[in-house]
Amino acid sequence: MVLLSFSLIRSARFCSRPVNLTRNLLQKPPITCKRTTQSVYLRAAPPVSFYTNGRTVCLRTTSLLHPAPVLTRCRLHFHTSAHVRALPMPLLWLLLKPLQKLTAIILGRSIRKWWVALPANRRQLMREWAWQRRWYLAAGAGVTIVIVVLLLLTHLDESPLTGRTRLLVVGREKYMELAALMSEAYMEEFKELMVPASDPRQQAVEMVVQHMVKRNEDIPEVCDVHWTVHVVQSPDVNAFVLPNGKVFMFTGMLEAVADVHQLAVILGHEMAHALLGHGAEQASLSHVVDLLSLILLMAIWAVCPQDSLALLGQWVQKKVTELMFDRPYSRKLEAEADEVGLQLAAKACADVRAGPVFWQQMEIRDQLTGEPDLPEWLSTHPSHRNRYTQMDRLIPQALELRESCVCPALPATDPRAVFSQSVKVLLENAKNQPRGGPEGAQKRPLPRITASSLPSGLSAALLAPTAPPPCPAPLPPASTEDSQESKVSEVDVPAPAEGGGSMQGRQSTS
Repeated sequence: MVLLSFSLIRSARFCSRPVNLTRNLLQKPPITCKRTTQSVYLRAAPPVSFYTNGRTVCLRTTSLLHPAPVLTRCRLHFHTSAHVRALPMPLLWLLLKPLQKLTAIILGRSIRKWWVALPANRRQLMREWAWQRRWYLAAGAGVTIVIVVLLLLTHLDESPLTGRTRLLVVGREKYMELAALMSEAYMEEFKELMVPASDPRQQAVEMVVQHMVKRNEDIPEVCDVHWTVHVVQSPDVNAFVLPNGKVFMFTGMLEAVADVHQLAVILGHEMAHALLGHGAEQASLSHVVDLLSLILLMAIWAVCPQDSLALLGQWVQKKVTELMFDRPYSRKLEAEADEVGLQLAAKACADVRAGPVFWQQMEIRDQLTGEPDLPEWLSTHPSHRNRYTQMDRLIPQALELRESCVCPALPATDPRAVFSQSVKVLLENAKNQPRGGPEGAQKRPLPRITASSLPSGLSAALLAPTAPPPCPAPLPPASTEDSQESKVSEVDVPAPAEGGGSMQGRQSTS
């Protein structure tokens, strides 16, 4: 027997049966309807079943005389609300973050006002009460700290490619929902600046991305993402990849790279951010730090005698938190992305020795354009000098990985040595030329690589016969030794882009 209960309106009539259905239902076991003031209970044999199309409840029954099912439409309609999609948890946290700070400020200020309004004898009594129970209060604080630490330990995760233990409060699934919203926002922001699909720069970047994905298809995280490329017409020297595989490349970056190998290293760096889930990791750390800093923020507003001092203390607390947690952690993630991106480029048979050259070019470019040289501890990215120094230490390991992928041999001339020699020649020529004053020196044009010359080199470098996985297609060298020397001598320092800065590898959270 199947017991079904539907809560109905008082004195509502459930259904009516036609004559032919009544004749069929006379067969045993019958259906009995018991009517009460609150509910209607239906008792039916297993051949009777109910189904609904969302608004109408219907009855289907079969009998021995009529093997085909007989359908009775009930008159009661259930009005259901539309499906409401919940906001992604990271987006909800972003919306609640200002509300949390405002609540802490109001609570701290209320405590201060309440304490000031107390008579002097009441304050003294409360101080004595707190001192007498200081050990109990300390024990409660210790238990709270232990509980928080245990909760954080339950959210430890292992990085997919490096094996590093990290704190991950935001799940990958939830963060992918936020990445979809972010990609829609970026598509709306850059819709007027997107280059067409027929543009050679768009085709060039797509070829490099497809080649790198194919060469790294043995990594599960690479195959789980659908990679799409969008080239944005902007002078900013920037590129970033969202966790859902949306690649945004600015034309300023295409003008800053000297060859296909530098472009492969840059794309490897940005793809590494997406593969390692750095966006969710940084959002998790930011969320935990913000929650813990709420206690300090409330204490600042409770202790400071005036609102102006409380505002100053809040600003100091924010800057100290950034310098101690946010920026060092961001620099750590950037260094990890450099290492993994170099490995991705090495498996794609790119000349990884071009990676340090790019950051040397960026350092000289910033010096020529007068970019402020801030200390590294004030930045979210490592300095250019530290980046190419760290890459130099990783080059031998990357070259071994490249050789294990059955890639073609690299030219004997190291692009790092060629670049250093080219810079020396430029400096000597600058000393020998007559000085025309500081204004003339600033207006002197710099050599640059044009966007029209980029796709031809990319196409020539990517056309290669296929090979078996995990390294399916070896990448031939972009040029011979002699042509590489002449190319570097022609393009030693990229031209500065107007309004551009150093490459900010923008993650899902920036």
